Amino acid sequence: MIEVFDWTMEFFFEIFLQFFGEIIVQVLAELLAEFGIRSLADPVREPRTPVYSMVGYTLWGLIAGAISLFLFPASAIRNPAFRTINLVVTPLVIAAIMAMLGRARNKRGQLLVRLDRFGYAYLFAFSMALVRFIWAS
Repeated sequence: MIEVFDWTMEFFFEIFLQFFGEIIVQVLAELLAEFGIRSLADPVREPRTPVYSMVGYTLWGLIAGAISLFLFPASAIRNPAFRTINLVVTPLVIAAIMAMLGRARNKRGQLLVRLDRFGYAYLFAFSMALVRFIWAS
């Protein structure tokens, strides 16, 4: 009975670490992207239309996904079903984290960029996750 418990705990621990690894890769990419966008943001300039921003963040997510393949060519998740779940869950988690950071920045009176909002962060993270889903081995 202890062997079954050990095997089950090992299995769940392995799954947790795989998902956690993918989340960490995407959080780092999203934070770096936000840092780059924040450094280029001009608060006086009139903001772009939401459609252009959506397309832009999707393209930046695809580029970040391609760059991540050079740094981490293999996915931390091996099971195809879990990789599909990761494609759905990880962008939601990342977007929630970025929205929370945006709220914290807003409370401090800091300049917000669109990546501080859930929808734009989700587009970026999903685009990156999609590239990794398709091409990461």
